[in-house]
Amino acid sequence: MEFSVLMSIYYKEKPDNFAQCMDSLLAQTSLPDEIVLVEDGRLTDELYKVIDEYAGRMGNINFVRLRLDENRGLGIALSYGIKHCRNRLVARMDTDDIAVKDRFAMQLKAFSKNPSLDIVGGYIDEFIDEPDKPYSVRMVPISQKDIYKYQRRRDAFNHMTVMYKKNTVIEAGNYKDCLLMEDSLLWAEMIKNHAHMANIPKVLVHARCGDDMIDRRGGIDYFFKYKNGRKHILKTGTISYADYCVTVAAQFVVCIMPTALRRFIFKKILRK
Repeated sequence: MEFSVLMSIYYKEKPDNFAQCMDSLLAQTSLPDEIVLVEDGRLTDELYKVIDEYAGRMGNINFVRLRLDENRGLGIALSYGIKHCRNRLVARMDTDDIAVKDRFAMQLKAFSKNPSLDIVGGYIDEFIDEPDKPYSVRMVPISQKDIYKYQRRRDAFNHMTVMYKKNTVIEAGNYKDCLLMEDSLLWAEMIKNHAHMANIPKVLVHARCGDDMIDRRGGIDYFFKYKNGRKHILKTGTISYADYCVTVAAQFVVCIMPTALRRFIFKKILRK
């Protein structure tokens, strides 16, 4: 079963992290026949060098590089990139994460077993420097009923793990420019279109999630970006006003709390 991998990269990515990501893709037990990489604005010379090196190592994999003149953000980059994916199935991957070697094999098996599925994701474990020493696991609901319910207040998918049908994403309106919530808004739109959803109860990706990522989720600026994203989701009709108020209020508390307490909540309460 042929499929594409869709990624977006920008100038702040570290070349070594991108190299680890690419190595994990090329080591898969089920290889993609296409990798689509959106270069979101001008990159560093070091990144261009690494990308060029991997472009020469693709073998039978079609390596597509798409370039945006300026940094437009993840939503616009992925919206552009998915239109250039040639396969019916598309797998998302972040350029600083590491896929477990049978990630794609497990997802293809799920689609083969249940052809009506539109999207399949899975768990992630989170690490700082060493992938084999994760500090937490983000588990997500497995069944469609639980996914629909969970998505009302928290993301029911780990974005970097999903594989979905291209036409389902396009029909749901594709990715939109919704800062911080490009994926959340897409899941809401797919639910609105009654998409068939599932998660695999296994870790599919080792995700690089250090304290810097948690720290960025604090402050009033982050809160207003979050609030704006939730407003867009409220407009889809897939969440209630009560859902909106509860999540915005909770996020406000998280944003204003001391950094050390925020780290504790993310690592010990929101993860398992």
